[in-house]
Amino acid sequence: MNRHASLLLIFSLVVGQALAASSNIPLDTFPSSRVNNNAALQNGAKLFFNYCLGCHGISQVRYSRLKDLGLTESQIKENLFQNSSLANSATTIVSPMKAKDAKVWLGKAPPDLSLTARSRSSHDGSGADWIYTYLRSYYADSSQRTGWNNLVYPGVGMPNVLWDLQGTNTVRFTEETVNGNKTGKQLVSLETTEPGRMTKAEFDENMADLTAFLVWASDPTGQFRKQLGVWVLLFLSIFVFVAWRLNAAYWKDIK
Repeated sequence: MNRHASLLLIFSLVVGQALAASSNIPLDTFPSSRVNNNAALQNGAKLFFNYCLGCHGISQVRYSRLKDLGLTESQIKENLFQNSSLANSATTIVSPMKAKDAKVWLGKAPPDLSLTARSRSSHDGSGADWIYTYLRSYYADSSQRTGWNNLVYPGVGMPNVLWDLQGTNTVRFTEETVNGNKTGKQLVSLETTEPGRMTKAEFDENMADLTAFLVWASDPTGQFRKQLGVWVLLFLSIFVFVAWRLNAAYWKDIK
């Protein structure tokens, strides 16, 4: 097989997997203001460490970065993890689950979530929109190995680890037909049949916080860069004005 054929095969496999995991469900809009809200980011971090870190890491983020969210060492120890010395550590945040164990238990190692907020961006919406909608789109499905499915990611291998907060949802589909030919399923309703510990509004708010944390994790220094950029632009504006006036003073007598 020549080089071009190999590349074509790889491209076909990647596109095929992407299409297999796609859906026609419109993405909800993530409330982006939460990314600048430390309280929301702190709650999102708590949810991530309690519900996600067992399988998923954010290996591009160091433990010491969590202090950027306004968390103290005592808060980190109380709400996130017991080993508070990690709060000052340059160690990256990885899942304690070993890849070889994950392959045995789950079929493959769960993905690292460091850049999910970027990689899931598409013409349908931002990566944050995708995460926010995905987290709220689980429903019970006895045909799946885990007992769960997802409207945004049909056939997803991950169970709904947030079911105790959200409750159990069920869906109703109708078959779409064109000229008598079935073309797919159309979502009719997504309803909660067994309530969780949170109301729908509370769950949506918490998922917005978790999404905000993952957006922050994809670029932990982003907010600092934006703030620094304002000062840099202000400095350059002043510098240009001073240089212009100084240039005028130098050339005044010559003219």
